[in-house]
Amino acid sequence: MNYVRLLVAALLGMTVVCGSGCGRNKPAATRPAARPAGAGQTPANPAARAPGPGVTVAAAPADEVAALAPKTLPPAGSKAVDARRLAMAQADLNEGLTFLLTQRNRDGGWGFAPGRSHPALTAMALKAFSQHPDYGGDSPVVAKGFECLLKFRQPDGGFYVPEEGNINYVTSVSVMALAAAGNPRHKEVLDKAVAFLRGQQIVPDSRDPKNEVISKDHPYVGGVSYGRHGRPDLSNEGMWISAMHAAGVPGDDPAMQRALAFVKRLQNRTEGTEGQSFVVRGEDDGGFVYAVRRQGATFVPESKAGEGPKGLRSYGSMTYIGFMSMLYASAAKDDPRVVAAYDWIRKYWRLDSNPNMPEAQSREGLYYYYHVFAKALSAWGHDIIPDTRGVKHNWRHELIEMLNRQQKANGSWANTASRWMEKSPVLVTCYSVLALQEALGG
Repeated sequence: MNYVRLLVAALLGMTVVCGSGCGRNKPAATRPAARPAGAGQTPANPAARAPGPGVTVAAAPADEVAALAPKTLPPAGSKAVDARRLAMAQADLNEGLTFLLTQRNRDGGWGFAPGRSHPALTAMALKAFSQHPDYGGDSPVVAKGFECLLKFRQPDGGFYVPEEGNINYVTSVSVMALAAAGNPRHKEVLDKAVAFLRGQQIVPDSRDPKNEVISKDHPYVGGVSYGRHGRPDLSNEGMWISAMHAAGVPGDDPAMQRALAFVKRLQNRTEGTEGQSFVVRGEDDGGFVYAVRRQGATFVPESKAGEGPKGLRSYGSMTYIGFMSMLYASAAKDDPRVVAAYDWIRKYWRLDSNPNMPEAQSREGLYYYYHVFAKALSAWGHDIIPDTRGVKHNWRHELIEMLNRQQKANGSWANTASRWMEKSPVLVTCYSVLALQEALGG
């Protein structure tokens, strides 16, 4: 299973509202001219533009979108972003939010088809809006969006659609949305959702789906799965760790430390791992793979990038999740595991594809990669990354420029590769806006 499995059930029987025109980038002539930096300026109203080709406006009337569209240019929290890239990111970010407003359902939520809101996409969009200065907790967009999201809250404190499962993913993105909004009225809701997530972690003496007891040295310990105590994977784990971090759970919390131990088991690195119950057998390059799974009486690793000449291939999106997760769990920056992952990042530096995926799959998961790339490097705390050839990269500038080139005329983003639902303009625009917010360092 892949890291957007939470969305598959919502898509059954649905058609992504995107025709052939969704693959067209915004023409150079329509790109916004650079504007002076600074919050409080009013950009040209992007809501006045016609929707891009092949995209159906969900349910929001044009006058409503115009009234709710962002007016303030979000400020930069990082001094590493120069005036030109700042203006570029501000305009693109606001246009992305405006596109999301055109796809907003009448109940205040978002989904993969007009009129059918899903808690995962609603939470992602709410996080993006809540992090913009124009959308406080009482703004119509955020207030109504949470009304929609809270309808998916279950008696156990989690957020999910019971018949779909995917309880960790959906609850994790909901926790991140609640934490970003910071509404005191939702504190109890947030606390119970965090408690629910704690219960999803696989711990010693818990039981797997076959009712077998999990021993203390079981390779699943510390992991989180799609459902209660099934096979864990790094994507689920990264979402869980991100949610706990966003909710203020410290990295030295015992649950976070158990998660850190699980994450380390998925690193493509054998040095210093004597005595561990599971170690990836692959290219031994310091990157990360996707999961560990049972095969008969043993456990084997799994990578969505397949195998290279020396074994399982590490790849970009999982490596950045592993790197981010170790930092969120308070691993020291000079920890050999962290250093090995950072060296992998330096060796495979690129933004035109998901690094080290096979060429035929190089755009798969690309926007998810941008999202975790930005979160991981924000956590790292350095604006300039020197690659292994000695070239210095301002990661914020390079990400802003790459997303700028790929944005569509209607303000959306969508991948040309369909895997993991990345042809969905709503999903991919959420990824892109959230990545730009991290790049601005707000």
